[in-house]
Amino acid sequence: MGKKQKFASLYTPEGEKLKEKGGMPHSEYPRPRMARDSYLCLNGEWDFGYGKSEIYDRKILVPFPPQSLLSGINEHISQSDTLFYSKKFTLDSDFYKGKKVILHIGAADQRAEVYLNGKSLGEHMGGYSSFSFDITDRILPENELKIWVKDELDSKILPYGKQCEKRGGMWYTPISGIWQTVWLEAVPEHYIVDISAEYFIDRAEIEVKTSDFGGDVTFIFEGKEITVKDGKVSLKPDAPELWSPDNPRLYDFEVVYGEDKVSSYFALRSIEAKNIDGTERLCLNGKPYFFHGLLDQGYFSDGIFTPASPECFKNDIILAKSMGFNTLRKHIKAEPELFYYYCDKLGMIVMQDLINNGSYSFIRDTALPTIGLKWLPDRFLHPKREARNSFIKEGTELVDRLKNHPSVLYFTIFNEGWGQFDGNRLYKIIRTHAPHHIIDTASGWFRGGESDVISPHVYFKKVKIKKGKKPIILSEFGGYSHSVIGHSFNAEKVYGYKLFDSAKELEDAIVSLYENEIIPAVEKGLCGSILTQLTDVEDETNGLITYDRKITKVTSEKMEKIAKNLLT
Repeated sequence: MGKKQKFASLYTPEGEKLKEKGGMPHSEYPRPRMARDSYLCLNGEWDFGYGKSEIYDRKILVPFPPQSLLSGINEHISQSDTLFYSKKFTLDSDFYKGKKVILHIGAADQRAEVYLNGKSLGEHMGGYSSFSFDITDRILPENELKIWVKDELDSKILPYGKQCEKRGGMWYTPISGIWQTVWLEAVPEHYIVDISAEYFIDRAEIEVKTSDFGGDVTFIFEGKEITVKDGKVSLKPDAPELWSPDNPRLYDFEVVYGEDKVSSYFALRSIEAKNIDGTERLCLNGKPYFFHGLLDQGYFSDGIFTPASPECFKNDIILAKSMGFNTLRKHIKAEPELFYYYCDKLGMIVMQDLINNGSYSFIRDTALPTIGLKWLPDRFLHPKREARNSFIKEGTELVDRLKNHPSVLYFTIFNEGWGQFDGNRLYKIIRTHAPHHIIDTASGWFRGGESDVISPHVYFKKVKIKKGKKPIILSEFGGYSHSVIGHSFNAEKVYGYKLFDSAKELEDAIVSLYENEIIPAVEKGLCGSILTQLTDVEDETNGLITYDRKITKVTSEKMEKIAKNLLT
């Protein structure tokens, strides 16, 4: 048996509701961008165990990782242990009669083996990506699904983000096992596999991938039917409105392929770099736009990687917007589809980081750059070939999935040199997959490769911006810390870049930082700034709200005033 986590048991408001009322967590339809009527959620209580042999002596609440409070386990798990999950379920023949049944697993960290009714369905490697299996030939009236997961936290090969076996400071509790929704859907024999889109200010270019290559694809949009043979169509609204945080206009459409029918949506928008009156600017929908943002790690006090409910995503977005922010930098973590859907719907721009792998060196990647050594050729940062291939595979899959969301405008390849290699090559690869997005090759330092922006991090000194040949995004700054008693994860240690004894002192310092350093820098070419950070995360108490999402340390009035002065 593993050791209980020793830190404060902090529940979010949504976590307290789940603990009190129970029910199936994350039962919401998980894929709004390609929705079918057919849906069966397999979340909830599963038989569970971990160790060297297959023993099911516990109950776990899926999809929460076993290290979390909400899972019901709340234990540290050795990297040498395998996690064993088992779920028995019954399928009504009306659900699947004459159809194929697809099993979807939102994410399982890191290596998963899946079995249905005693037979292997296959394996999947990678902790941040979804995967699926056609289980049609294995379905019985009574079924048992088993998922075995092992997470060796192999940082040298697989992407791991900010997970660390020796957590502390800016490194967090590692998770393992299932951490996103497990679900079934029934589809016809010939069905729609994927819908991809590219967005412009006057149209959306949609492409549908099907399970085979025969038959027409029909798009139903604004009461009209458009039938094509290659699955590609250009959709143009009669009265076009451009998507932005102030007007998050989405257009619904349907796709029909034989007996299959799915609903989806698109938006009209553009993002590009342009020279405006001698200064390089990022332009949203053809006009200069300031990306007023927050670093968003996507961690939760009671579920770690997994919030108690998708409502937590909505609440974070709504709170950030109420303080005048229009951008979240999703920092070295990928979320379930619902997070990006809410950003699309509510109007929140996403700067999405790819997930790092490879080695981290405090001296090379943090200490020396902090004192000024920010140029280092990529050839000195090469991880192993297997790690490079893994990063490219996982990174391009992430880009291909998220580029279809109107809110996702910007991809960051490397953060502060962590696992960095061949910046020029990686820029070209990601550009091929995302031709109409902004690509930030090296956020922080170790620039030198091709990139659409200049992207410094500034801590411990004043923000000073000089006009450059590319738009300038201050992709991290601030990090001011205030620990709220009773709402802090670690009572013994706090982590931040400048500590304050009261919320008032914290707010005054943040206001001063914006008024004296950020707002004046806009005229000099600053196109966006990402404040560290939205929430506290474990030892880090440098969030605008506490880790349990119960206390907001700053007032919306003061933050809205900053936004008004910054954005006008």
